[in-house]
Amino acid sequence: MIQSCHSLRKLDALRAMEEIYVNVEDIKPSISQTAETIQQSHTNQTSIIICGVKKSLIENTDIKKTCPAGWRMFSCTCYFLSTQSGSWEKAREDCRARGADLVIIDSPEEQTFLSGFISTSETWIGLSDREEEGVWKWVDGTPLNLTYWAVKQPDNGGGDPKWGEEDCAHLGHDGSAHLTHDESAHWNDLLCGSLLRWICEEMA
Repeated sequence: MIQSCHSLRKLDALRAMEEIYVNVEDIKPSISQTAETIQQSHTNQTSIIICGVKKSLIENTDIKKTCPAGWRMFSCTCYFLSTQSGSWEKAREDCRARGADLVIIDSPEEQTFLSGFISTSETWIGLSDREEEGVWKWVDGTPLNLTYWAVKQPDNGGGDPKWGEEDCAHLGHDGSAHLTHDESAHWNDLLCGSLLRWICEEMA
C-alpha cells in the first residue's frame, strides 16, 4: 500500500511538471512579446530623452544663428538679393566682398525657396560653363547633378551671333500665372556680361 501511494505521488508530480511545461510553452510568445515591448519602450524613451536634451541645448544656448541685416535665412543659410544689376563677374565679386559667394542650388527645397525669394526678378546664380563649353559647374567647383533648366535650355544662344556666348546661368520666372513659383522658376544660360540682379549665399 505504501509503495502504491508512493507511485501515485510520483505520477501526480510528473503530471504537474508536464502541465507546468505546457503552460510555459504557451506563454513563451507572450514573454517574448513583453520583452520586445520593454526594449522598444526603452529605445523610445532614450530617443525622447536625447531629443529633449538637444532641444534644451538649442533653446538655452547664447549663440543664436542670425543673418546680416538685409539678408534672409532659409535652412541655416543666409541669402542676399541685390538691389542693383551687373554682370555675372561683378555679381560674384560683390558676393565675395560680403564674405559669401553666388548661390549654389543643391536641393528642391532651396529651389522652391529661391523661386519665391526672387519674386519676378531674373537673377544670376553661381553656375557657369566658362571653363569648358557644355560642362556646367558651380562656383565651388562641384559638377551639376540637379537641374531646373527651362525647356530647350541651355542652348548657348542657339548659335545666333547676336546672343553671343551664353556661359552663365540665371534664375527667372516665365510669368505664367497658373504655375506655382517652383514650377515657373527656370534656369537659363545667358551672356555673362548681361546686367541682372544676383543672389549671394553664406552659412548662418
